[in-house]
Amino acid sequence: MGAALEIRNLHVSVEGQPILKGVNLVVKQGEIHALMGPNGSGKSTLANTLMGHPAYEVTAGQIIFDGVDIVELETDERSRLGLFLAFQYPVAVPGVTVANFLRNAINARRKAQNPEDKGIPIPEFRKLLLQKMELLQMDPGFGGRYLNDGFSGGEKKRAEILQMAMLEPRIAIMDETDSGLDIDALRVVAEGVNRLRGPNLGVLVITHYQRILNYIKPEFVHIMMDGQIVESGGPDLALHLEEHGYVWLREKQANGDA
Repeated sequence: MGAALEIRNLHVSVEGQPILKGVNLVVKQGEIHALMGPNGSGKSTLANTLMGHPAYEVTAGQIIFDGVDIVELETDERSRLGLFLAFQYPVAVPGVTVANFLRNAINARRKAQNPEDKGIPIPEFRKLLLQKMELLQMDPGFGGRYLNDGFSGGEKKRAEILQMAMLEPRIAIMDETDSGLDIDALRVVAEGVNRLRGPNLGVLVITHYQRILNYIKPEFVHIMMDGQIVESGGPDLALHLEEHGYVWLREKQANGDA
């Protein structure tokens, strides 16, 4: 049985302001979940909290990953357990090539598991990198470019998918990966995720829009409003949301049915 990410009654504050107000969600390896909701509903707060961003204070609840409560763990410890976050706005790192960054990330993970580890041999790393780039249909020259420096929006997001491919997380959180992408870049990123999906990878796709879900087909869709998940269902829920907006949900909540 694969690992699961279980969010139980999670309450989170930022600078003393409550943002998440009792979130419950379970994402298992092999499943694709979409989390949707209007601006300010708490979606990115949830993503940052799951990865241990220090600005987000957990005031109640648990985050259980593979049976371990990770609320007190540092970001790098969560990563080594198999959590991954693809950023909405990836940061540029001039002077550090994509390949060097990835090799250092892999070596940090190996060293944490075995302090005696000397790191991945360069020929083995090159072979792995080329394999993953071929899988994602990426130009091998991409590895020699400085990380996100001068990258287009689509290239930044492809670099995130390449990191995901190389680090092989068990659960990946994609925080509005579709923001700022034109339709061609969106398709490329979605195809990359689809090539990586399988029984060993669970994905939580956080998005405003239905359009990325035309390419990455989720099995489960959840809607967040005012810091809580107020509705869950299958792929049809996202289509219903696109057609009707959030008004029907607000009415449902106002009537006490949610």
